[in-house]
Amino acid sequence: MENPNLEQQPAPETPKKDPKSSGIIEKIQELGQTNVPDMGQSNIHCMTVVGQIEGHMQLPPQNKTTKYEHIIPQLVAIEQNPKIEGLLLILNTVGGDVEAGLAISEMVASMSKPSVTLVLGGGHSIGVPIAVAANYSFIAETATMTIHPVRLTGLVIGVPQTFEYLDKMQERVISFVTKNSSISEEKFKELMLSKGNLTRDIGTNVVGTDAVQYGLINEVGGIGQALKKLNELIDQNKPSPEGDVVQ
Repeated sequence: MENPNLEQQPAPETPKKDPKSSGIIEKIQELGQTNVPDMGQSNIHCMTVVGQIEGHMQLPPQNKTTKYEHIIPQLVAIEQNPKIEGLLLILNTVGGDVEAGLAISEMVASMSKPSVTLVLGGGHSIGVPIAVAANYSFIAETATMTIHPVRLTGLVIGVPQTFEYLDKMQERVISFVTKNSSISEEKFKELMLSKGNLTRDIGTNVVGTDAVQYGLINEVGGIGQALKKLNELIDQNKPSPEGDVVQ
């Protein structure tokens, strides 16, 4: 029985969660980024491709990854949002799943809004097609890009069809890169199949200035130059007073 002489104490109030701050924390956990700068303040959306590009197989938890199922919906949202006028894509990736990387590359290349890529640190392997997918590309002077043949992991059946499949996949990568950059197919294949440049592997490690010299990347530069170029492309993409798009 309750003692009537004892005053009933009100239950302690549970602290209310701020929906705004909890939403930001969720975005950091899920996507590795917040909406900074705010969409209401900036007409440019910044997206990062870092670590290893994860495809259909989930990578170990200790790996830093970029998941294509996170990137693709964001690209669709950027294309649909009228407030966003340009995309800045920053890369520091070791590569990863070939088809996932090509899917992201095709999405960026097919966007109607201006886009600029900036390679910082590294844009290796399947990161190369993503780096060249934008309207204009920059690379830091100290950044590198590793170009090498396509590989298969896991069970490989030693039949001619396996090698034909690999060759066709490699042709898709070569075709996309040469179509979206100034490098020739012959030069790209030469870099891809070069011997002696990589330890225990075939291929070439291309440093910033060399990537520009080969025609793979448009220009050596950093964040300032990338944003300046993107703003120029946005201004060119805006309709003129007569209603025509300025080219």
